[in-house]
Amino acid sequence: MSKQQITYKSAGVDIDAGEETVQRIKPHVKKTFNSRVLSDLGSFGGMFDARFPEYKEPVLVSSVDGVGTKLKVAQAVNKHDTIGQDLVNHCINDILVCGAKPLFFLDYFATGKLNPEIAEHVIGGMAKAAGENGCALIGGETAEMPGVYNDEDYDIAGTIVGVAEKSLILNRENVKKGNILLALPSTGLHTNGYSLARRVILLNHEFSDFSSELGMTFGEALLAVHRSYFHSVFPLIEQKLVNGISHITGGGLISNTMRVVPDGLKMEVDWTSWARPAIYKLIQELGNVPEEDMRRTFNLGIGLVLIVSPQNIEEVKGHLVSKGELPFEIGTIV
Repeated sequence: MSKQQITYKSAGVDIDAGEETVQRIKPHVKKTFNSRVLSDLGSFGGMFDARFPEYKEPVLVSSVDGVGTKLKVAQAVNKHDTIGQDLVNHCINDILVCGAKPLFFLDYFATGKLNPEIAEHVIGGMAKAAGENGCALIGGETAEMPGVYNDEDYDIAGTIVGVAEKSLILNRENVKKGNILLALPSTGLHTNGYSLARRVILLNHEFSDFSSELGMTFGEALLAVHRSYFHSVFPLIEQKLVNGISHITGGGLISNTMRVVPDGLKMEVDWTSWARPAIYKLIQELGNVPEEDMRRTFNLGIGLVLIVSPQNIEEVKGHLVSKGELPFEIGTIV
């Protein structure tokens, strides 16, 4: 009796699908390349020209992140072209608040069963956000892992590398008593709090349900793209008009902003100084979520907080408004 023949494909890994995916994403990725990119897609490593003659003391700044269970919303509604944008923009904001501009990005896409069309949409979204921010998508990894992920479920993560002028790096010592907390609006939940948001909404609705309060479906509201603040905020760093910046992610407003506040100082926040977007009101009401949990879980409509000296506040506001932002004061450093 002959043994059954087992191939890599019958074990759940389709090399042809992987090769098709590479061909699908090539045009998206190549659009992000610039003169500093020295490698082509398909190389074993991404190469980037590291000469920075315009910098006196260049410092490389890196960060790695994912998008959490926002992925489950994208997969549930079968919309995959924005989740990659979320990932890249999140990482760009993380190094922006250190004082860095993005140079290049590397992605990781893992799935149970590789669907080249879905992979193209996800990675195409990464390329879109990278291109919008002058960041090259120079490499990545696509892994088909049956038994670890179910069917076409997937996870993504990314690593970004940027550069900062050493003298412009934002550090806690710059923040002083009396500095003003200036907030920039988020475009929704960004990439945090989705385990709670999903739990609450699915107890009462489907993601496809239309909400009159939101003016769209719950799925559309939850998939609002995590925006980048790079173009609006980086010029303020170059002009030394901000003392500190926090990216409001997991942990909420207080936890994230206190990371850039020196010991001995604290934040005094007026929680009534802005109107929370409707999505947060719905989540709190539908799930009877305690106020403390709301503040520690969600950004509550604030994506970035700039810490500014009082003498610079009007100039900073003027610049932000000229970039289409709607800044608002939410408190002070005390």
